Amino acid sequence: MVKILPQGKIDVLSKYKDIIEEIDVVRKTGKVERVAGLTIESIGPAVKFGELCKIRREDGEFLFAEVVGIHKNRLILMPIGDLRGVTVGAQVIDAGGGMTVAVGEELLGRVISGTGDPLDGKGPIFTKTQYPVDSRPVNPLDRSLITKPLSVGIRAIDGLLTVGRGQRIGIFSGSGVGKSTLIAMMARFTDADVNVIALIGERGREVRDFVDRELGTEGLRRSVVIAATSDQPPMVRIRGAFLAHAVAEFFRDLGMSVNLLMDSVTRFALAQREVGLAAGEPSATRGFPPSVFSILPRLLERSGTRQEGGSITGFYSILVEADDMNEPIADAVRGILDGHIVLDRELAHKNHYPAIDVLGSISRCMKDVVDPEHLDAANSFRELLAAYKSAEDLIMLGAYKRGSDMVVDRAIDMREQMNAFLRQGIYEKNGFDSIVKRLKDLFVKEGKPSTALPGMPRAPYFAPVRR
Repeated sequence: MVKILPQGKIDVLSKYKDIIEEIDVVRKTGKVERVAGLTIESIGPAVKFGELCKIRREDGEFLFAEVVGIHKNRLILMPIGDLRGVTVGAQVIDAGGGMTVAVGEELLGRVISGTGDPLDGKGPIFTKTQYPVDSRPVNPLDRSLITKPLSVGIRAIDGLLTVGRGQRIGIFSGSGVGKSTLIAMMARFTDADVNVIALIGERGREVRDFVDRELGTEGLRRSVVIAATSDQPPMVRIRGAFLAHAVAEFFRDLGMSVNLLMDSVTRFALAQREVGLAAGEPSATRGFPPSVFSILPRLLERSGTRQEGGSITGFYSILVEADDMNEPIADAVRGILDGHIVLDRELAHKNHYPAIDVLGSISRCMKDVVDPEHLDAANSFRELLAAYKSAEDLIMLGAYKRGSDMVVDRAIDMREQMNAFLRQGIYEKNGFDSIVKRLKDLFVKEGKPSTALPGMPRAPYFAPVRR
């Protein structure tokens, strides 16, 4: 800032003085003392926990590493890259704070790594803004209420598990049940402005397959893909997840509606387990150190709404071990998020896609973003599903007698219509209004319940059928 002196003269050197005062002219250095497993131990430099250092390799190139532990006069560093070329005695230099990522609209349509480097062969990305990778979640009182629905173009979700803009919801699934395909459908069909897709711990083959086949040109055009594959060091996978949230925060701060789709939280947690155990943490719950359960809310709470502008709607896939929905990571994440979508292997075996278990899923914000008729129709749909499921064994054996239960009778009559509503092709796009209309047409007729049974009162607008 240029200053005006009392005599009316301009002090042209004042702005340079301010810059010099902000620069740390003392370069803090140390040296590598030990390399063991995934970690590097160094004596110095004097940096804080969580900050970055640069380690000079034999070829003169630098390897970035994060401080994950401090023991007496030694730093425990976790490399963000390949350890090859690091020797005992190598120089360790303070990198000047935490990791940042270059953000801008230039990222749209691009595929970048967990450290922000382009992977798609389209050349370097030039932006004007840097965002901190590991920023803090928004103050809870600075969040606006979730009041508007977000369409993802999938009937089972928009109709029965409606998601609000700024909501955070988990997709719980075993391996091979269709969660990646479901995420790709959301990215293609959503009415959000931007998609930020984080592929954390995926196989290298699956990244290209997801981008070219499942996401496609239309989906990629308004998306940013961050890929940190399973062969990458654990810190790259962890930083990739945080970097994706930083990119989403940039677009949110522009006032946009952002879909953040992360696949998967489980592999992120496994990477943090590697880091924690290598840093000397004790294993606590089924082999997971305490840092795993403290880092999960730090990551997941960064999505959501903000009073000043846009929103980040978070869809987080959780790869459950042996289809156990109560294993430690699934249980911890379910307690943080605002709802969960469960994919069922039995439905997938029946060629029922998307294999969403509607009865095992819930959206905690649905009642705040839909109208009463929509909510009542969805509740009635779920009730008929539950009635059919409770009597399914008897029905399959031919032991159920019609007239034993009027609700079960109605569930049997509407079984095919409900299945047709829930099943959807991977390229079958549906708008939110058309989905809601189709749902209401199943259960609401001229403002009255089409499923009303003899002797039951008719409400002004539809109320769920009760036994």
